[in-house]
Amino acid sequence: MDNKNSRRNFIQQSALLGAGVMLAGSSQLFAETKNTNKMKKRKLGNLEVSALGAGCMSIMANYGPPADRNQGIKVIREAYEKSVTFFDTAEVYGPYTDEELVGEALAPFRNKVIIATKFGFDIEAGGTLNSQPAHIRKVVEQSLKRLKTDRIDLYYQHRVDPKVPIEDVAGTVKELIKEGKVLHFGLSEASAKTIRKAHTVQPVTAVQTEYSIMTRDVERNNVLKTCEELGIGFVPWGPMGMGYLTGKINAQTKLDPKTDLRSGFDRFSAENLMANMPIVDLLEQFAVKKNATPSQIALAWLMAQKPFIVPIPGTRNMEHLHENLGAINVQLTPADILELNTASSKIIIHGGRMNEMQMQVVDK
Repeated sequence: MDNKNSRRNFIQQSALLGAGVMLAGSSQLFAETKNTNKMKKRKLGNLEVSALGAGCMSIMANYGPPADRNQGIKVIREAYEKSVTFFDTAEVYGPYTDEELVGEALAPFRNKVIIATKFGFDIEAGGTLNSQPAHIRKVVEQSLKRLKTDRIDLYYQHRVDPKVPIEDVAGTVKELIKEGKVLHFGLSEASAKTIRKAHTVQPVTAVQTEYSIMTRDVERNNVLKTCEELGIGFVPWGPMGMGYLTGKINAQTKLDPKTDLRSGFDRFSAENLMANMPIVDLLEQFAVKKNATPSQIALAWLMAQKPFIVPIPGTRNMEHLHENLGAINVQLTPADILELNTASSKIIIHGGRMNEMQMQVVDK
């Protein structure tokens, strides 16, 4: 993306990067959180968080006009009341407005939650990659102000900048950690090789990449294996297949190209929406068996893969939030996991996970 891109193009083309999205739920909630199991904890490196986090991007950006601010605050605070302690945002979401919303929503209980945000784009230059040390130092101050806090618990590089050695990026964040402005370092959409290089300079606490039962690149490119070997947590964004795995999207679904980034993704063409229905059918079959919803099966499957995986489904809807959190009550047995993995391995997924331009800035 060059510097001549308009703000509109920037928002439409690059703001999606790196967060989990869940757009649809179910009018009938099965595995709810009321009077059932309490939220569990998991470790990202040595950072303890709730077993399910909250991706906040979709509240203020990328899927239609921003939600009503008060509604967004209510959803975030309800997540906290339901024992979610891990909240994900980025400067690029909005841009800026999502960090502002998260900062306001979490201010009353700032010391009881973990806030993750991201750097790596030069928004003023139209969204080009920029992880120069001076730029990181500039934007961290701006994020701190928007988030109404004196430290960022987990600071991700949003996309690897090929023009800046990852050792320099890790070194800059290491300095910010020494200064107390950042507590933990993360990487988003980074390759196994990059993760290893960064980890030698400053231990990486978490890696964030799209991962779901229909998007399993990290199982094949050594990213998940590298995280396990190095003791790094893994945070899947898009755990619901960007809303597709909820079962509420089909070939007749109309996505507005002006407001919905998915409209430009091959996977969301009418043809591929139809072709990929077998994976949704599989989740729906298990949902009936487990008295749950397809969304909850998708999240439970992710959490069952590794103990250091913390999905971050996102929503602006209170009912969908409760549905997401109900996934902690879905118990998948080893036999269930084997059956899901065996069945899903036979299903061909059609269409790339993002568009060509966005995949160009994914570290290979």
